[in-house]
Amino acid sequence: MSTKNITLIVIAGLILILGWSGCNGYNGLVQQDETVKKAWNNVQSDYQRRADLIPNLVSTVKGEANFEQTTLTNVIQARASATQIKLDAKDLTPEKLQQFQAAQGQLSQALGKLMVLTENYPNLKANEAFRGLQAQLEGTENRIKVSRNDFNAAVADYNIKARSFPMNILASITGFKQKEGFTATVGSEKAPEVKF
Repeated sequence: MSTKNITLIVIAGLILILGWSGCNGYNGLVQQDETVKKAWNNVQSDYQRRADLIPNLVSTVKGEANFEQTTLTNVIQARASATQIKLDAKDLTPEKLQQFQAAQGQLSQALGKLMVLTENYPNLKANEAFRGLQAQLEGTENRIKVSRNDFNAAVADYNIKARSFPMNILASITGFKQKEGFTATVGSEKAPEVKF
């Protein structure tokens, strides 16, 4: 075998190895991207569950004749605002994720105030429907936390893969960009003040 033939075989072998590695890497990025999308869909599903519980909660609370109307109005408005923001898993920019997070944070604050005020209404606290909705809401808040953590883990795995050498070269060529996860809400480092 001539040197020319050996050189061609070595070059062809290297091209095959690089092509196989590139395909493998690309498929890995696609898989990680789909994992992030699935995790995001789970986050949205849990937030939707919370939004679906709120009308029943508000209706139950309205049964208490002298309940603070402004609190109920704030909850209804915060829910409307939170459900209007729709994010596609393909377009999770830091700005859009921050808007989504802010709207959900306002709803969480409004619900928190509602729950604190219900302490002043023994008839409402004794209402079985209200207690059931309150338990479902607490469970949903836990689900949201788990979903957000799972989403952040999926984003971290994806970002590690997309930013690691030599995958970062392939990622930039094929359009796989770094993704943003959930962060703490501004001011959450301060403990809330509870006054009775």
